[in-house]
Amino acid sequence: MNDDNAPVRFDTKIAVLLRDDLETWQRLNVTAFLVSGLGTQVPEVIGEPYADADDTPYLPMFRQPVLVFAGSKELLTAAHTRAVGRGVTLAVFTSDLFATGHDKANRAAVRAVRRDGMDLVGLAVYGPRNAVDKILKGASMHS
Repeated sequence: MNDDNAPVRFDTKIAVLLRDDLETWQRLNVTAFLVSGLGTQVPEVIGEPYADADDTPYLPMFRQPVLVFAGSKELLTAAHTRAVGRGVTLAVFTSDLFATGHDKANRAAVRAVRRDGMDLVGLAVYGPRNAVDKILKGASMHS
């Protein structure tokens, strides 16, 4: 018998790590921005389009859960270093991006700072589950 509702254990993980001192609106905004790029670079994370019983079409979404974690500024820096070292798919959001108003300005703000000088407020990673777990070591699930 095939149970379409049975939980699936993915061998990959999508995770967002947010700095624990962000305001609620910042956490939501940063999370949305961080995960927005994954589907363009890693198309296999996107499932099939949706449709309701009336055949109204809806956009496809991630095929697996996105886990959201929180941690200190130091933890984000350590996780970023581990992610770069492991070569996983990575997105970053720095505090400078709160002051920009469009994509070109966002990219310029990130480009202006060396990797070890970024004031990270969030990052998103995608990769093998075990690698992502090691990258996020010390982080706690976002409450």
